Amino acid sequence: QVQLVESGGGLVQPGGSLRLSCAASGSIFSIHVMGWYRQAPGKQRELVATITSVGMTKYADSAKGRFTISRDNAKNTVDLQMNSLKPEDTAVYYCNAGGVLVAGTLHEYWGQGTQVTVSS
Repeated sequence: QVQLVESGGGLVQPGGSLRLSCAASGSIFSIHVMGWYRQAPGKQRELVATITSVGMTKYADSAKGRFTISRDNAKNTVDLQMNSLKPEDTAVYYCNAGGVLVAGTLHEYWGQGTQVTVSS
């Protein structure tokens, strides 16, 4: 039984910052990649940033220079520091864990999401 729980979302003014956190729990041996995705109303879910167990990162072009992803392998957590937020960043942000080794097999998991609203 594996669960991802996000936290840190909320309402922020344009130019402000938020830090999202996600914790994976359960009988997890390892997680290859953890990341953040977002989905705005009427749009498809899109990648924001990912990070592998060895620290290799990937960012959406819209996030580069503004967002920073980090993780703690020992705690199975991943954070997303979001700076210089724009109204177009408004979305539900979902935590993702891929290549999750559980009981000898690999799985993918999603959190339930946390709302980020950037507005004056």
